[in-house]
Amino acid sequence: MNRSKSREEAMKLLFQMMINKNTIDEEIEIYNEDGEDKAGVDMKYIEKVLKGVDENLEQVDKKIEENLVNWKINRLSKINLAILRICAYEMIYDEEIPKAVAINEGIELAKRYSDDKSGKFVNGVLDKINKGLLS
Repeated sequence: MNRSKSREEAMKLLFQMMINKNTIDEEIEIYNEDGEDKAGVDMKYIEKVLKGVDENLEQVDKKIEENLVNWKINRLSKINLAILRICAYEMIYDEEIPKAVAINEGIELAKRYSDDKSGKFVNGVLDKINKGLLS
């Protein structure tokens, strides 16, 4: 199973949930019925991350907001917010994922799915979250 691919799929589903206002179960059902090849995707990991973000949304968003400089969380693009939520959740709650991996994966997702400056922006926010967790 490819964790990077699974994280990417989780990010897409979280983004879709934010846009469509669907529940986790609704979004996963749509995802499973879309006919695309799911080889290498770890659905248990995806569900764990989506449920973890959902159950801890207030704390995750608070941690993101505390580490934004000259930004408010409601002004972030939905794709950057989805990336930050997944990576911040992993850093705070998932001890199996090294924090450096969560940061690097977030940067790569931002470079792939957002604008040119988003990689640096995501890196800055996640790095500040990480430093706060270490202190």
